[in-house]
Amino acid sequence: MRDVAIVAFAQTKHSAVDEGLHETEMLLPIIQQVKEQTGISRFDFTCSGSCDYLIGAPFSFVSALNAVGAWPPISESHVEMDGAWALYEAWVKMQHGEFDTALVYGFGKPSQGSLREIFNRQYDPYYLAPLGVDQVSLAALQAQAYMHRSGTKEDDLLAVADRARKAGRANPYALDLDDPAADAAYDVAPLKTHDVAAEADGAAVIVLAADVHARDICERPAWITGIDHRADAHSPGVRDLSRSESTRLAGERAGATGIEVAELHVQFSHEEFIVREALNLGDDVKVNPSGGPLAANPVMAAGLIRLGEAAARIHSGEASRTLGHATSGPCLQQNLVCVLSGESHG
Repeated sequence: MRDVAIVAFAQTKHSAVDEGLHETEMLLPIIQQVKEQTGISRFDFTCSGSCDYLIGAPFSFVSALNAVGAWPPISESHVEMDGAWALYEAWVKMQHGEFDTALVYGFGKPSQGSLREIFNRQYDPYYLAPLGVDQVSLAALQAQAYMHRSGTKEDDLLAVADRARKAGRANPYALDLDDPAADAAYDVAPLKTHDVAAEADGAAVIVLAADVHARDICERPAWITGIDHRADAHSPGVRDLSRSESTRLAGERAGATGIEVAELHVQFSHEEFIVREALNLGDDVKVNPSGGPLAANPVMAAGLIRLGEAAARIHSGEASRTLGHATSGPCLQQNLVCVLSGESHG
């Protein structure tokens, strides 16, 4: 394994409404920020994550490259996924020895459309999508299944949402959300409005560096000691929704032990319980000190932000071993786990 580390991380101040910024305008300030932070003006490789359905334009990632600067020609790639998967692609290429530095970013503007209609396009086009089912309704089915198996109550979900929103108030990038209330209206039972992640426009960027380059760039690099992603069956009807087997497998292969801080890409309150169980995170692990997606959910960047927030705890010296988690698809279908450490393999 080649030593690769997260050496810089930046994100936008997320917004619940469309502020009229083009994706390039969202990205340019934070890309400039990491360039100044690392002293690198031109990276060996650039990889981005976004969703054309969300942006409402084909090949939207091409115009976003204006924030990077594509001349002279650069080595570049894109994934139609959360930016966390773009980071995985960059990490794999660096393992092959192709590059020493990489710029990774993710961006999205859910304010431009309806996520519940857009995400329906991800589902099976023959059986599931024609039903018109949305991601919140499917999440509610999963919540019901988990609560039935575990005995978890709505008050337990409320406690997760309350902790997330309080933590979000201390995060300058999160939304300013009111405290959840026990008598709040249901979105889709058993999920209440505060149990559903707050949609936001936003972007994030991470810089990866390998070996001695990481040590030269960053005083305390966040070394990627393990990273893996797995997928459950596409159809929610053929798996146990009360568990996340793909998260468990990804966590095992990434070496998710001894974790002090975990940033989990949980977009519904009940998902925190499922992911914590799959990763075997005990009560001694600090979960989502940033507030997580329940405090601000910049779609297509929220998973990458979890990795960045986990790395920031290493950079600051607050923790020596952290975990970032990202998910995609209905009911935690696809899951990526990244374990970070203040010490490299070498």
